[in-house]
Amino acid sequence: MDHGSMGSGDGAACKISMLWNWYTIDACFLSTSWHITNNGMFAATCIGVVMLVVVVEFLRRMGKEYDALLLRQFQRESSKRYAAGAGAFGAAQVVTCRASVLQQLTRSFIHALTFGGAYIIMLLAMYFNGYVITSIFIGAGLGKFMCDWLVVKIDLGGRGASTEATELKGIEEPSVCCG
Repeated sequence: MDHGSMGSGDGAACKISMLWNWYTIDACFLSTSWHITNNGMFAATCIGVVMLVVVVEFLRRMGKEYDALLLRQFQRESSKRYAAGAGAFGAAQVVTCRASVLQQLTRSFIHALTFGGAYIIMLLAMYFNGYVITSIFIGAGLGKFMCDWLVVKIDLGGRGASTEATELKGIEEPSVCCG
């Protein structure tokens, strides 16, 4: 089902299709103001899509790193408190830590940016343009390569792998929307 043309106000028509297509010139994305009128604009669109996906991968990594930072802070705080009062408690205690309002606001902001970027990528994919979808795949690969480098710490002191290695789950969250 080809929805053919939507007026863009300047007399030219947008080519929009809900079927797989390879439109370049006169393709429109997200609005009629994103109307491709030449090859340079289309190349810039594809490069921009690649960069958007890389940014989403960076934000996803930044969210994980911020959570890891908070966890390390909570562990240090709890260790200090437990060490100071270990004699009074006797047995091991369970400590519950909660993010401050500012920490939770930061976590929420990173998540909202990640989710928003992923949603825009999903909307771009729904144009079924082969070039744009290929750009999304390239961006996902580059983003994973640049922003999610695997680092595993192995404790050779006889206790086995550290927390980072034991929690390694392979590919996580292929989509922010569905993960």
